[in-house]
Order: sequence, then structure tokens, then C-alpha cells
Amino acid sequence: MGYDIEEPYGPLIETTCRVATWNVWDRYGPYKEREAAIIEVLRDAAPDVLVLVEAWEDEDDSLAARLGEALGLPHAVFGGSGAGAVPGARSGVAVLSRWPQGRTGERPLGDPAGGDGGLAVYAEVQGPRGAVHAFGVALGYKLGHSGQRQQQVRDLTAYVRETAGRDAPAVVAGDFNADPDSDEIRMLTGRAAVGAPGVVFYDAWEMAGDGTPGHTWSNANPWTRPVLWPDRRIDHVFSAWPRAGGAGHPVHCALLGAEPVNGVVASDHYGVLADLRY
Repeated sequence: MGYDIEEPYGPLIETTCRVATWNVWDRYGPYKEREAAIIEVLRDAAPDVLVLVEAWEDEDDSLAARLGEALGLPHAVFGGSGAGAVPGARSGVAVLSRWPQGRTGERPLGDPAGGDGGLAVYAEVQGPRGAVHAFGVALGYKLGHSGQRQQQVRDLTAYVRETAGRDAPAVVAGDFNADPDSDEIRMLTGRAAVGAPGVVFYDAWEMAGDGTPGHTWSNANPWTRPVLWPDRRIDHVFSAWPRAGGAGHPVHCALLGAEPVNGVVASDHYGVLADLRY
């Protein structure tokens, strides 16, 4: 079949899947009030797939279970072994979904003994129009660790390549602790040598944001300001270049949690939501 210059992907899909990601800052600060604000913001956003970074889990409870019940996202996978804000709890990455999850998995990224490692958690979300391959990601946080994050991106893209096929949307979302112009993010968007052959993504904010910088780590946030770091866009939703029908193509992207709820800012990060053709 020849190349159709007017419809290179065939007729475009008009329906969408809503993906959101948010670093929810474990249980630091006034957590009960923050959790209520997180739930209110996400209830209004109504994601179909939700990636939580610094989610928590202990023997009796988990953030994924609490938010899943409140938001109608009953299917979840959690990964992580880091110490949480509360003694005895774990901190990590969770992928929640409105639809059932098939295969799930977890992959450490980079050198796990290096003290600033990364993590990817995978869920094959079995939606009503086919699978969505969802990867929740947390990369190392230290400002000077671009080199470590580049290795983590190589590990991440190798994981995506071996796990997700090319017949369904693949979404990689989370806290990358890196700006769009960093080498590690440029590897993901094809502006530098990619981490694994053929694995390259669209940046949803760049494609479909509102044209502002979209800082998710912002000194306008009272929880962020004391850290004395610059404003940065470090939380991202990436989707693999479109499949047939434009599946995975971002058509809308916005920030979450930038405004207080009942006087409380929900987290030290702002979240990101994206609508993708699906």
C-alpha cells in the first residue's frame, strides 16, 4: 500500500484515553488535608490511567487502594522498596486504571546500589478499544546526576522495547527529575541518540500544552519554595509515536494541582494530565 500524504496513519481516531501522572509526596506535611486535596483534584480530572510517584504502601493500607476506591480506578500495581515517610512503609510507583490490567511488571533502572537509582512499573491496561501499555517512572533526583539518569533512560527504553509491541499505544509517565532540554529527556524525544533502537516518544506538553513553560516544580508552590531549586518542568507524559489511526497522539495536556484546595496545595509537585487518541 502506498503512502497517503493526507492520511499517513489512516483516518484519525477521535476518541481519547486520559492519562495523568503526579508525584504526590508520600505522607509528608499535613497529609490528611493533602490527601483530600489530591482526591478532589483527581476526581475532577477523571483519568483512565493514573501514575503515582512517591505513592506509599504498608501492611494494612496503600495510597493506590485509597485513591482507587475514591476515583473509580479499581485496578492497580505498585512497585518500590524505598523507605517511606512513615516508618515501616514503602514508597514507590503505582499505576492505577479504570480498566483491568493484564501483564504487570517492575524494573529497576540504573545502578540499584548507586544511591540514586530509578524505577519503572508496567501495566498492560486492557481498555475497551484495545491495550494501552502504561509505564510509571521515577528517575534519580539529584541535580548533578544527568549521567545516571541517562543510563536509567537506556534501561527504561530497553524495557519498553521488550515489553510493548507496536500495535497499541505505549505511554511513559512519571517524575523524571529532568527538564525537556536535558540530555536524558532529549534521548526520549529523539533529539539525541535514543536509548533503545526505535523507541522514541512525543512529549504531551510540548505537543498539546497551553504554550506556557508548564513548570511542575514551581517556586509558586509553598512546599517547593524552601528547597531553593529553580522552576522546572520535570514531570512528564510521553507517548510513543502514533500507531494506526494516530493512536497515542496527544491532543490536550494540562497541569494538575496548581491551585489550593480548601487552602491546601496538594503536593510539592504539580501533576500532568494528557488526552491521547485511543
